[in-house]
Amino acid sequence: MVKYLALISMILTASAGAVHPPTVRPGADLLLARHLQMLQGKRVGMIVNHTSRLMTGEFLVDTLRSAGVQVTALFGPEHGVRGAAGAGEKVTDGIDEKSGVPVYSLYGERNKPTAEMLKHVDLLIYDIQDVGARFYTYISTLKLCMDAAAEYHIPFIVLDRPNPLGDLSDGPLLEDSMRSFVGIGPLPVVYGMTCGELATFMNGAGWLEGGQKANLTVIWMDGWHRGMLWQETGLPWLAPSPNIPTPETAEIYPSTCFLEATNVSEGRGTPTPFFVLGAPFLNADRLSAALNARALPGIRFAPETFTPVSSKHKNVVCAGVRAAITDRTRFRPVQTGLAILAELIHQQPDSVALNGRWLGKLLGKGNVAAFLKEGGDPATLEPAWAAEREGFAREREKFLHHPYR
Repeated sequence: MVKYLALISMILTASAGAVHPPTVRPGADLLLARHLQMLQGKRVGMIVNHTSRLMTGEFLVDTLRSAGVQVTALFGPEHGVRGAAGAGEKVTDGIDEKSGVPVYSLYGERNKPTAEMLKHVDLLIYDIQDVGARFYTYISTLKLCMDAAAEYHIPFIVLDRPNPLGDLSDGPLLEDSMRSFVGIGPLPVVYGMTCGELATFMNGAGWLEGGQKANLTVIWMDGWHRGMLWQETGLPWLAPSPNIPTPETAEIYPSTCFLEATNVSEGRGTPTPFFVLGAPFLNADRLSAALNARALPGIRFAPETFTPVSSKHKNVVCAGVRAAITDRTRFRPVQTGLAILAELIHQQPDSVALNGRWLGKLLGKGNVAAFLKEGGDPATLEPAWAAEREGFAREREKFLHHPYR
C-alpha cells in the first residue's frame, strides 16, 4: 500500500509539473525583491517600454516611484515608452502622462542619449523584452545606451528577460559595410543570448565606442534555461511591438521579416503577421507546392488568401501561403526566409521587386540580393556562414550566464 501511494504521489507530482510549468522570475522582479538598495539616493534614468512589467502586471517605473525611487528620465526605444507607436514611426520627446517624468526618444532624430538628457541621471536601467533577432532595434538601443553610460561614467543596470528563441544561432554575421540601426554589430541574424548576456558580450568584447567599458551590472533571472519555450516560463507574453503579438510570431519573425525588402506582404495588417505572406500577383497553390517541395526543415506551407488592412497591398486581396512551424528544434529561420525569396523570384521574376540594400542590412551581407536574382541557391551559402557562426560561438561562450544552461 505504501508503494502504491508513493507511485500515485509520483504520478501526481509529474502531472502537476506538466500543468504548472516552472516559473521564471525576470530581472525586474528580482531588482525589486533583492536589490532595491542599489537605487537608494540615486537619480535613475530608465530605458523601458510597455514590456517593462513585473509578474504582477505592474509597470516597473510606477512601482519604483511608489517605492520612493527618484526616477528622473525615461528613454523610449522604437514604439515608445508605452509602446503606442507603430513600426518605423518616429517617436518624439515629451512628458509621460502617468508619472510626469520627462521622456526622451531614442527613435527619431537621436538614437543615443546625449549629455543634456543625462544631466539629472546618476544611474541607468535597461528593461525591455527582446525577440532574439539582430535586426530588432531594441538591441541597437541597448548598445548605444551603453556607449553613453561609458562615455559619461554612469553605472548601467540590465534587468534580464528570456530570449524567446532560446539558444538558437542562425544566419551570417553582419559585415561592416552593412552596419545600421537594424544591424549594430557582427552578430548572426539570430544570436542565442538574453539581453543581459548580450550586454555582457558587448561590454567585454570591445564593442563600445572608443574601446570603453561600461560600469555594467546584470540582474539575472531565476528559473530560466536556454532550452525553454516561452510557454514554459510561466510569464505572460506582452507583445514587444504591435506585429509580434505572440511568442510563436517571434519564432517565425527572423525568417519572413526578409520580405520587408520586397513588394510581397509579410502579413502586416493581418491578425497573423509574418505567418502569412503574399501579393496580388502570386499563385497560392503553386507557391505552396513549390515551397513544400523544397523540404525545408521544421516548417510547412498551405495556400492562403488574405487582405491586409494596412501596410503593403492595403485592402487588396493577396494570394500566397500560411507558414506553420512543425518542429522548433529543426526549423532554421534564415535558410527558410532566403528560400522563400528565391522561390518568389523564380516564380515571378518580373513582378517581385527586391531592394538589395535593405535586404543586405537585414541579412548582414550585401551581395545576396544579386545572387538570388541570378537564380543562386541560398543553401550553398550556408557552409561559409556556419563557419562564421562557429567563430562567434567560441567568443559568445565567454559571456553566457552559466546557470541558464
